[in-house]
Amino acid sequence: MKIVWQRGGGLLLTLFFFILSAQAQVLKPSTWSHDVSAAEVKVGEEVELIFNAKIIPEWYLYSSDFDPDLGPIVTTFTFQKHPSYALVGKIKPVNPKKKFDQTWGGEYTYFVKTAQFRQRIKVLQPTLVVKGSYEYQVCSEVNGQCIPGEGDFNFTQIKVLPGAAPSNTPEPAAGTNNGGTTPAPDAPAPGVSATGPAGTAIAPATPSTTSTAADTSLLTPDMPVTAFPEATDSGTVLAPEPEAQPALAGVSSISAGVAPIGLWEFMLGAFLSGLIALLTPCVFPMIPMTVTFFTGGSANRAKGILKALVYGLSIIAFYTLIGTLVAKLAGPEVANFLSTHWFPNLLFFVVFLLFAMSFLGMFEITLPHWLVNKADAQADKGGYYGVFFMAITLVLVSFSCTGPIVGSLLVMSAGGETLKPISGMFAYSMAFALPFTLFAIFPNWLGSLPKSGGWLNSVKVCLGFIELALALKFLSIADQVYHWRLLDREIYLALWIVIFSLMGVYLLGKLKFSHDSDLPYLSVPRLLFAVATFAFVVYMIPGMFGAPLKALAGYLPPQATQDFDMSAGVASTGTTANTICETPKYADFLTLPHNLQGYFDLEQAKKCAQEQGKPIFVDFTGHGCVNCREMEANVWSDPEVLKRLRENFVIVALYVDDKSELPQSEWYTSTYDQKQKTTLGKKYADYQITKFNVNAQPYYVLMDANENQLVQPIAYEPNVQNFIQFLDAGVAAHKAKMAVQ
Repeated sequence: MKIVWQRGGGLLLTLFFFILSAQAQVLKPSTWSHDVSAAEVKVGEEVELIFNAKIIPEWYLYSSDFDPDLGPIVTTFTFQKHPSYALVGKIKPVNPKKKFDQTWGGEYTYFVKTAQFRQRIKVLQPTLVVKGSYEYQVCSEVNGQCIPGEGDFNFTQIKVLPGAAPSNTPEPAAGTNNGGTTPAPDAPAPGVSATGPAGTAIAPATPSTTSTAADTSLLTPDMPVTAFPEATDSGTVLAPEPEAQPALAGVSSISAGVAPIGLWEFMLGAFLSGLIALLTPCVFPMIPMTVTFFTGGSANRAKGILKALVYGLSIIAFYTLIGTLVAKLAGPEVANFLSTHWFPNLLFFVVFLLFAMSFLGMFEITLPHWLVNKADAQADKGGYYGVFFMAITLVLVSFSCTGPIVGSLLVMSAGGETLKPISGMFAYSMAFALPFTLFAIFPNWLGSLPKSGGWLNSVKVCLGFIELALALKFLSIADQVYHWRLLDREIYLALWIVIFSLMGVYLLGKLKFSHDSDLPYLSVPRLLFAVATFAFVVYMIPGMFGAPLKALAGYLPPQATQDFDMSAGVASTGTTANTICETPKYADFLTLPHNLQGYFDLEQAKKCAQEQGKPIFVDFTGHGCVNCREMEANVWSDPEVLKRLRENFVIVALYVDDKSELPQSEWYTSTYDQKQKTTLGKKYADYQITKFNVNAQPYYVLMDANENQLVQPIAYEPNVQNFIQFLDAGVAAHKAKMAVQ
């Protein structure tokens, strides 16, 4: 019996620890290693130090070569000073990707799957000692979380051969090598060079198998592509260990502060675009003509249907071929150039303007007549060969109407992906070819088609207004990347309001273009489209005064570019203003959104909660947390959420990425990673991981003044009602606990 109990107890104990480990939320999405370009060097020669990182799928790592003041944290390397070497030049990230983010209002660089950084050093003494540390941030594309991390390195694999020591050896200053940070002023030895530009032509190194740096980074899932730019550290000791910082949960967007359009969503949009193209005056009249050819010119109905199928498949094949060519030509490097450089964005702006003017009737975009005639001549040869060229002729003849639509889709899909252009053209052509095939199979349906007329041109003109509005998006990207301030948010909105107001007036028949027919009366569908257009205009008007317009967040310039913003004042209103017990520490450089009052130091919050008898709302956040900002803008801004935060809680925001130095008396060694915590951010990142076993932001905890958790914490929660339920549950649990006491 005793043996059975011991075995059962051991099994239960094992199961217990297994459950604990399964529930752990401390993630490490990247592993780091380091290598060298040459294992043997002589004194006076140079060698490259190579830092490699492997990143798990759906995560990315911020690079080291973008503006550290942008918001995300850049990857930084800190080298211990030692007279045996000197840094040569800047640390260079090898071919990082680029992205413009509207939340930060600027461009950053990042890596997926693998990352590599290279630093050249000059060997000055036979006994070479190269030690240091690095800090970085990894984010998730799926869950929107980010995790800061750190690690140490020690290059022991370099063998120094005898050689002539260089004369007048320079002593560079030591400091943090993060792309241009100022070297530590007291560093008399080897220094830290700034990070070099992205895309430097450096031969990639083989993955390091020699030595793996201890990866103490605490990475959490889900946060948009953001990295914590590191403040300059004195290079005399290893860079302070970054605590496992909770990744920010939030909008999974690597693109412009908004979740990127997925493949299926893009295909659906392309399919709808194909249906719209059918309603243009170049295409719609062709449907009954073409179908009549298949049904009347064939020996039997089955053969006519087969030819119609070949006709439809030929259209799909032709457009898909175009998408394939775009996919092959527009690789990742081209995509980076297209998405960030001013020239392609201004070019697309002009192209969309030309498309809009064509749709509005200023001129027609047509292909050369010889090309159309040649395809038409091949179509006259009959048989399935002729059917194929009939399809090509339709595509070419209708180009003046479909060209702008197809061109717009190709521009929006040219993002370095292989599937998007191909699948987009496939979906578009399926919708475009579908009616020709269906009406050939069911010719009786032709009688239900509306007659051609002026309404077809109205569809074309409305597309022109939409193209005009979309053109501004490309101009806005260039404007934000280069800070021209030509299209601030209110100017952008004003233009959209005018464009869609004119479209509504046109739909009502009060505005007429040269190719329009007379409009003797207003049809019900046209009236409904006008109502929808004016409703959209009315929705945008509050944005001129600072309303967030969440449905358009991905298309508008950042709200920070708006000069006149009443939303802050509106957001701050409430039935009861939350009061605090004493002046918050760190309030000179840290703030809460929506004019909320609170603390940035946990001890102050606990003391105030004890005095007021309220629960504590703990917000684990970060300066470089995109999804924290998304939660504050889209969830905290809700009047019911604000009311609860003001009236029911003592708020404390704990910034896990803040670089402010703590007084030396508050330094301590973490029980989690045995590293000394010297900054405010490291202190609270360590607190989050040791107390809650989580290292991702945003992370929200409701606790009492004794740090007892009231309800299960939550991370990114975009649903306002769910967030309200979380807050209410915490208040109820606190009241129940107080009643028992």
